[in-house]
Amino acid sequence: MFRRIAMACAIAAGLAAPAAQAHHSYAMFDRSKTVTLNGTIRQFQWTNPHSWIQLEVPGEAGTDEWSIEMGSPFELLRVGWTSTSVKAGDKVSIQVHPVKDGSKGGGFVSGTDAQGRELGKAK
Repeated sequence: MFRRIAMACAIAAGLAAPAAQAHHSYAMFDRSKTVTLNGTIRQFQWTNPHSWIQLEVPGEAGTDEWSIEMGSPFELLRVGWTSTSVKAGDKVSIQVHPVKDGSKGGGFVSGTDAQGRELGKAK
């Protein structure tokens, strides 16, 4: 009986693994390119499953809003971020892997604040 339960659990875990891996795909980002965005944070969303920065970037036709995807709060905590690392109104320079379809979005790579300090590190 124990062997049947163990086998059923192993099969269930094996079937669930591809779905879990697919959720964390970064296929939408062009990881061969890095774009630097200089702008003002409109909003920092410290949320699961991913945190986000909404960044207002001056453009030729006015201000463009970029949506920058980050890791989960737990992942960000491990590398020094907190829910107050950045706030609305902060001037920043952020590097992203842009979205492949050309929309105003990307995956966070790194960034600095107006004083040149690395984002997510203690001030």
